[in-house]
Amino acid sequence: MGVITLYCFSRNGQTDLLQLFQYLRSRFSNNNSDLSSLQRKLNYFFRKQEYIVQAVTHKSVSTEPRENYERLEFLGDAVIDIIISRELMRHYPEGDEGLLTKKRAALVQQSFLARIGNMLDLSDNLNVESSVDLTNEKVALKQQANLVEALIGAVYLDGGIKPAKKIILNTIWKYRIEAWKTINYKGQLIEYCHANAINNPKFHLVNVSGPDHQKMFEVQVTINGHDYPTGVGTDKKSAEQSAAQMALDSLTA
Repeated sequence: MGVITLYCFSRNGQTDLLQLFQYLRSRFSNNNSDLSSLQRKLNYFFRKQEYIVQAVTHKSVSTEPRENYERLEFLGDAVIDIIISRELMRHYPEGDEGLLTKKRAALVQQSFLARIGNMLDLSDNLNVESSVDLTNEKVALKQQANLVEALIGAVYLDGGIKPAKKIILNTIWKYRIEAWKTINYKGQLIEYCHANAINNPKFHLVNVSGPDHQKMFEVQVTINGHDYPTGVGTDKKSAEQSAAQMALDSLTA
């Protein structure tokens, strides 16, 4: 473990002894055993343990702004926005504002952040009063998403933009495809047509190929007599979503 630990805290070949000390203190402190586990999952160990303690403290425990996660949640939301926005601009060098906004919205929506929080088991670390009903699915999802943002805010305050960015890239950005699957492109295309006084899109199944256990569906969208590039999926619904995305990209280009 010693070699790995020293590597994690290496900066240009030199070990950051202060952060190493903070890690060892949190690692072997009985009071912080649960938060040590969380820090290992994040692959980031706080210099100032008060930040991570605040990041997992619900306002039901303390209404003092500097003692619960809400201020950190506010900051983390902004940090996530800027990092995700920059990555999207790199990923889509020709993408317009509309495309980038849709992609970012899917990555920062509460339901997706809650999935990231669930992957990290963040609710296991939440310091909250029993009056908060975590058996209620909506309440639980909100808390998971809030904790993700609060922890990013805490990491940013403790270590700056680089470690915060690293965590965002290893979680939210890493699983971006899963988030984008939730975008209802077909619904957005219909709304776009209504808003711009265009006839409703028509979806045509143009081809089905492959064996029964691995069929591929190809769908084409037609609007006002104009055919747009086809979309492909493993079922008709996903092919329609793909075709709608292609049409939206063409219409908003």
